[in-house]
Amino acid sequence: MIENKSLDSRLRNVIIYTIVILLALICLLPLWNIVAISFSSSAAVTAQRVGLFPVQFTLAAYEKIMGDAQFRRSFGISVTRVVLALVINIILIVLMAYPLAKSSREFKGRNIYMNLLVFAMLFNGGMIPTYLVVKQLNLLNSIWSLILPGAVPIFSVILVMNFFVGVPKSLEEAAMIDGATPFQILFRVYVPVSKPSLATVALFSIVGSWNDFYSGLIYITKIKNYPVMTYIQSLSVNIEELLKAGMNSSSLESVTEVSNQNLNAAKIVVVVIPLLLIYPLLQRYLITGIVMGSVKE
Repeated sequence: MIENKSLDSRLRNVIIYTIVILLALICLLPLWNIVAISFSSSAAVTAQRVGLFPVQFTLAAYEKIMGDAQFRRSFGISVTRVVLALVINIILIVLMAYPLAKSSREFKGRNIYMNLLVFAMLFNGGMIPTYLVVKQLNLLNSIWSLILPGAVPIFSVILVMNFFVGVPKSLEEAAMIDGATPFQILFRVYVPVSKPSLATVALFSIVGSWNDFYSGLIYITKIKNYPVMTYIQSLSVNIEELLKAGMNSSSLESVTEVSNQNLNAAKIVVVVIPLLLIYPLLQRYLITGIVMGSVKE
């Protein structure tokens, strides 16, 4: 017999759902306001008349960004950076996590390497020594200066290592009986069943590489080599400088259609779209565990 939920239980559920909805609105409403600002006129934004819906709808901010040849170039640089960083990160993470997942008896010196990794995760040389290393390697103003300094994310290595430790030994033993080599065991047994952890570190790599603008400011001195985050961070509308430069009234009127607030809001919307498209593709691997139930003991 199924008992009806008590009044206290129903009231508790109503309170919980109400709190969750309110928290969701607190997170979403500011983002929606940013979208509305990006589609509003400069005058409406300056007068603070924009709420949840655009006022005097205009695409001027997006036209300024998307019509910029340098923006398209920087966007392509960021996409290339994300792809290269993702491939390099995943390969190095897997190759480091697999031996570290073994016991000290199977991999002599395992504890030494593990201690070095933890030490490097907690303490690093800092920005200036890193810059000097990048400079000595002649990587300044190249895309590799944005990728190689973070090629081995130690936290991700530890995350995947812990997942490898949880892989049933029965899978590895069965592969060894069939004559598989260590590399075959890694790429045909461990990697396929570790999709949830690999998807997690892949998401970390994509988001980190895409959102990073500070590395571009440090290692890139030529604007043409800026990643998109660094480039749009440098975009602004300075009316005083335009007036000093002698811009005519018609050109000035077209420029003043966009304020820094419009431009900044449009920047946020444009650069967040790729992440919104990628996240749903990886989310399904973050929910379910493939290893559970793969071997019956």
